[in-house]
Amino acid sequence: MARRRTRKQRLPQDPVEAEIESLSHEGRGVAHIDGKAVFVSGALPGEKVTFIYTSKNRSHDEGKIEEVLTASPDRVEPKCEHYDICGGCSLQHLSSEAQIKYKQQSMLDGLKHLGKVEPAEVFEPMTGDSWGYRRKARLGVKFVYKKDKVLVGFRERHGGFLADINSCVVLHESVGLKLEDFQKLIYQMDSRDSTPQIEVAVGDENTALIIRHLKPLSDQDTELWIGFAQEHSFQLYLQPKGPDTVHLIWPEADQNPGLYYEHKAFDTKVAFGPQDFFQVNSSINTQMVPRAVELLKLTGSERVLDLFCGLGNFTLPIARNATQVTGVEGDLVMVKRARETAKANGIDNTEYFVCNLMGTELELKSEPWLKKQYDCILLDPPRSGAKEIIEYFGKLKAKRIVYVSCHPATLARDAGELVHTHGYKLVGAGVMDMFPQTAHVESIAVFER
Repeated sequence: MARRRTRKQRLPQDPVEAEIESLSHEGRGVAHIDGKAVFVSGALPGEKVTFIYTSKNRSHDEGKIEEVLTASPDRVEPKCEHYDICGGCSLQHLSSEAQIKYKQQSMLDGLKHLGKVEPAEVFEPMTGDSWGYRRKARLGVKFVYKKDKVLVGFRERHGGFLADINSCVVLHESVGLKLEDFQKLIYQMDSRDSTPQIEVAVGDENTALIIRHLKPLSDQDTELWIGFAQEHSFQLYLQPKGPDTVHLIWPEADQNPGLYYEHKAFDTKVAFGPQDFFQVNSSINTQMVPRAVELLKLTGSERVLDLFCGLGNFTLPIARNATQVTGVEGDLVMVKRARETAKANGIDNTEYFVCNLMGTELELKSEPWLKKQYDCILLDPPRSGAKEIIEYFGKLKAKRIVYVSCHPATLARDAGELVHTHGYKLVGAGVMDMFPQTAHVESIAVFER
């Protein structure tokens, strides 16, 4: 029996007037038209606007702002000239002060409604650089034949195409102010139509680029990139296929200073590779780590478990203030680098284990580090949270837990589990503005038993 084809619903073409009631977790204004929720990009709570529909769905509709009829007092002029078209960030039209208030409330609402918990203390929000802060990014590259132009940057706010931009005020200035230079270089290449991506990593002193190319580079193209790297002081890597094919071509390996960042308060230096995960906002990270160590209330005699430890961002500073730190991470390469970094910093009271912390009970229960007990636990999980490993926290008997979160919903879920199942108390929580100009919410929470 042939399936009946459904006709795609035609979108209204005329602007629609609406009053914006709230802000969604993605940073869009929320209105209701005929009882149906509409998410309007660029609109703010309390505003009266007109918008154009961009999609209609069963549960909700979406639109983009056409005109602001009554503006919110929190509305500001976006700093980026490409803000209307680029999807790299979503809240430049909201003042920095209002952004952090919205994020704090988003975290608190999640804890209350999803986790059924409330912190005894709400920490003062942590803020830092609002512009030029982003030190890790993947930039799309596309040669557009019809325009005879190379585009470099992020995707459009509405649609799947790359935005036509020439700068980015959120990216670190070593890259964000040079997008036109990238465009001009790639336009000269023989393989300008087969270079889809540039990955960026910025340390305290140097910037590295990974150039993804789908076809072998000609000698001319290679020389173009090397000359560009020399001119702008970039460390240059090529990636012809998968992630394991990334290799350095400038400078020579024995002359490459590599990438690193420092925690001067703890006399630690963390080396990292251009593909490694690290915190994108240095001004927040240099505040966040000392704050986490402070919240652990270490006296020097504690045994600490650092889960999702990565390169040792928290492990090394904690080790300066504890008897023993056990770091656990799922990525073997990062664990190897963490061990090397501890040694390079003269730290000998750390140990590291490779483990999938989101694995099954069968995978986790045989881990040797789970058979020990700890005074404190620090965890910094991905957006999916730490549901699987938190099931073991009751047996570990830590008296204090510091949870660094990059997603308020999973923090709320896990906080509810710690409080209602494992007997902890949520003594404090607050947000950290790791990603200004976006709706991304980073938080830190402390639990005691």
